Amino acid sequence: MTTLILHHDDCLRHTAGLRHVERPERLRAVMGAIDRLPGTEVLPAPRATEAQLEAAHAPEYWLRIVDLEPGPDDEEGVVALDADTFLSPGSVDATLRGSGAACFAIDQIAAGRARNAFCAVRPPGHHAEQSTAMGFCLLNHVAVAAHHAMASGVAERVAIVDFDVHHGNGTQSIFESTPNVLFVSSHQMPLYPGTGHAGETGCGNILNLPLAPADGSEAFRAAWRDHGLPRLAAFRPDLVLISAGFDAHERDPLGQLRLQDDDYGWITMQIRDIAERFCNGRVLSLLEGGYDLDALATASAAHVGALSA
Repeated sequence: MTTLILHHDDCLRHTAGLRHVERPERLRAVMGAIDRLPGTEVLPAPRATEAQLEAAHAPEYWLRIVDLEPGPDDEEGVVALDADTFLSPGSVDATLRGSGAACFAIDQIAAGRARNAFCAVRPPGHHAEQSTAMGFCLLNHVAVAAHHAMASGVAERVAIVDFDVHHGNGTQSIFESTPNVLFVSSHQMPLYPGTGHAGETGCGNILNLPLAPADGSEAFRAAWRDHGLPRLAAFRPDLVLISAGFDAHERDPLGQLRLQDDDYGWITMQIRDIAERFCNGRVLSLLEGGYDLDALATASAAHVGALSA
């Protein structure tokens, strides 16, 4: 079986302005690096349905986002939701494709048509809370995916692994009272959004692994080897979801953790091995951060290459 890559050109339509780091070129860099990797198949991402969204987000929140999206003839071009997060013509379709990709990929994996999948989508999602857009994120794709997997009977116990340089505050807030969802995150601290302290444990289902600036590969691997991966294995998940951010890379302008391409390949293989033990290798990964185009390309290739090996 193959590793599915879910993508849609609608994800290129979202823009946050000419100088914003979360730009369409990110996705072009990723797809240029992974779309011909051995053992992969690229499929178009569908849009998420209202029912899929409403499991993770308040209906009135999404209606507000739809209402605020500027039209193609809007003279302003973008609408600011906060200092970092914007809507442009096409933002709604772009982010619907992101959540839709995740749900579709879960269905394909559950049906045995793929062994695992990677969603090459944007804007990212792990900062979006139930009723709040923030940190470039409009919909929390990994949260939508987890709810879809549980609602459709694909999984009772879902593990979410997040190695973006920023803490996935939205994912944590959505699931911090849901014991059958495990959230394990490594991230730089101090750094936006200011959450992710080790003492934040939810209902016992949250494990945060904060790292200091310049900690580098050794500290990253030690945190996962000694704490994150054992916790993931002890949870015995039915499905593993990955918030795959590549902004902890040594060349990224938004973080200082100094990871290298090999670190992304390593953590991916570790997660895959645990998934093979407990859930027949069922892993779905979703693109989150990563803002140096060259680093994003090489790191995502290392990640998807490990998924498809």
